[in-house]
Amino acid sequence: MSKATRERWLIGIWSLLAAGLGLSVYLIVSAILGQLGFPLDDAWIHQTYARSLALRGEWAYWPGEISAGSTSPLWTVLLVPGQIFQGGMLIWTYLLGWLGLAGSAWLGQVVYQNILQPAQTKIPIMALILALEWHLVWAAGSGMETILYILLILAVFAELTRKPPRYWLAGGLVGLTGWVRPDGLTLLGPVLFVAMLAESRRQERVLRIGQSLVGFFFMFLPYLLFNYWMAGSIWPNTFYAKQAEYFSMTQEGFIIRFFRLLIQPMVGIGILLLPGVTWSFYRAIKYKNWILLSIGLFWLGTTLMYAWRLPVVYQHARYLMPAMAPYFLIGLCGMAELMMIFSESKQTRLYQFGWRLATTLTLLLFYLIGAITYANDIGIINTEMVAAARWISENTEETAVVAAHDIGAMGYFGERRLLDLAGLISPEVIPIIRDEQQLRIYLDGQGANYLVTFPGWYAQLDVGKDELWQSTGHYSIDQGGENMVIFRWK
Repeated sequence: MSKATRERWLIGIWSLLAAGLGLSVYLIVSAILGQLGFPLDDAWIHQTYARSLALRGEWAYWPGEISAGSTSPLWTVLLVPGQIFQGGMLIWTYLLGWLGLAGSAWLGQVVYQNILQPAQTKIPIMALILALEWHLVWAAGSGMETILYILLILAVFAELTRKPPRYWLAGGLVGLTGWVRPDGLTLLGPVLFVAMLAESRRQERVLRIGQSLVGFFFMFLPYLLFNYWMAGSIWPNTFYAKQAEYFSMTQEGFIIRFFRLLIQPMVGIGILLLPGVTWSFYRAIKYKNWILLSIGLFWLGTTLMYAWRLPVVYQHARYLMPAMAPYFLIGLCGMAELMMIFSESKQTRLYQFGWRLATTLTLLLFYLIGAITYANDIGIINTEMVAAARWISENTEETAVVAAHDIGAMGYFGERRLLDLAGLISPEVIPIIRDEQQLRIYLDGQGANYLVTFPGWYAQLDVGKDELWQSTGHYSIDQGGENMVIFRWK
């Protein structure tokens, strides 16, 4: 075994142990506080599709009705084994999260070393940061595809920093991300950017671009065909539903939206990496380091894209979490270079020690704060969405039709026919998603029997409807929210 191979195995072991510790503490804290589950209702959407696949071999949310409400087909398929063995669903999902976090940490370290080419790596600092950064640990335990998307992003950049890159594989990995998140398509930009600008003859550049596109379309075209077969559209319902739901937020000034999203990676260790991010951009432009620049541009481009179409920061900016890993990567690369440049004087070494100490303490402090936050987020979902779904299951007739804005836990535990007010499995709702008068007509026409919602989400929809049940959970109230209510529609 070569020295380089042995070192990568050691980094892999470091990554597995650090990620295992990172996620385990979050789960232990949640269990101590009385809650295990997922911090997002959307995670139960994937579990419902996975159960349908495991039990009936159907890509359906409701038995017999094919639908394209899963944003991430690949993640849903990976969840299927957890549905086969009774009681194994949570364990299997957490296991996938652990492996995704460990893989992301390992790949992040690989990219870091490929860029800086250090003589020897005693401690895989990049891997440790990614394995313990609170946003990424939260994502690993969320039950969502986010951590898998992060892993694939870093896999693309690991391939681009390889000598020489296999552009057909980089393009194929980009195409694969479409099966995880539709916005993975944006990764094609960095691949083509590097393929076009890397020094070589024109013929070689054309060949690299061609290889990238062949690899991409080989993996991505089947994804578009899958969506068209499921829903008659090349994009999943969620692609349109989320944009329609939050369209009003795009009316705010673009600069304000952009900077609100731009600062999200800096909630935690990211603020101490900001000088490194700035330096990385400067060095990449000055010395034409197109690979490093492509990583930074991917972070900025993703932030710009969401500021333009989906400028939301709720749930700890979960849509932006995949772009945070590249931010941390270029930030640490920049800081490492700065420390090598300014390492001569005794005073500078003192500053370096202070920065390392501050970074370590900030990483651990926000990691611990994140553990409490993660537990509280699970508490909200369990005492609001899951509790409402269990009430529906236990107190309504099996033929009942339930209208709900959050369909994840309702689909998994409620097991009633659903009308999705967010449009994920009911795409006909998307054009009227904010028109309450039309929603009333729609619910009447579809024979709705119950309405499940937070009262503050709609101004008029629940007016005149009898309240049957209200959650008594304190987690939502403690966070400034409200309790979920079940109304009789008719």
